[in-house]
Amino acid sequence: MNQTALNVTAIAVFGMTLSALVGPALNLSPAIPAIAVVGILGIATLDAWAWRGQSGTLLIDWLSSFSEAHRDRILHHEAGHFLAAYILGIPVTSYALNAWEAFRQGQPAQGGVQFDLGPLEGELQQGLISSTSIDRYCTVWMAGAAAEKLVYGNVEGGADDRAKFQQLWAQMRRSPEEGNQKARWSDLRARTLLETHWEAYEALVAAMQQRASVEDCCQAIDQHLLSPTHS
Repeated sequence: MNQTALNVTAIAVFGMTLSALVGPALNLSPAIPAIAVVGILGIATLDAWAWRGQSGTLLIDWLSSFSEAHRDRILHHEAGHFLAAYILGIPVTSYALNAWEAFRQGQPAQGGVQFDLGPLEGELQQGLISSTSIDRYCTVWMAGAAAEKLVYGNVEGGADDRAKFQQLWAQMRRSPEEGNQKARWSDLRARTLLETHWEAYEALVAAMQQRASVEDCCQAIDQHLLSPTHS
């Protein structure tokens, strides 16, 4: 069961516990919360197996959307990915700042910045992945958390990014110790990249907040880059 399904299950259990406490005061039949919880758990199971957790993700995302602080943190996190990808020459194909936007774009209901992974996948299939590709993609995956750390002083997101990094490392059959070193190096490189191009980052945040197109976001970056060439 994925994390979203676990979250929905936790909500259901909490709801049942709460209803058990306040139900007698409201003359609520014990059967009502029990039926509701069974129904929610059934839907969560169906969602996890048949719909790959997308319905639960949409629900959790909708509940989180009422928090402006949460929306703002996601915006800054995804802008970190976008800026790093653009500067390092990895084409950005689209972005979504919440699950509903991703769903409307036909993407898995997770949101985030979508990159062109074709070159990386091609190298992996051939078993000849270059150190340059590893450095570029690992830096981009770490850039979201690096942006959060710079803006807020702590990191709440990035679990999916770390999972992508770990998946790549497992495919290359490298040692966990080397992977940890690469993760720390990539995080430092991402942080340095963001600090170096901070004005471009802030301009990108403003553009993404207005849901500007990918092309307009790239233009916003170009107008504030210290150098017009990619690193």
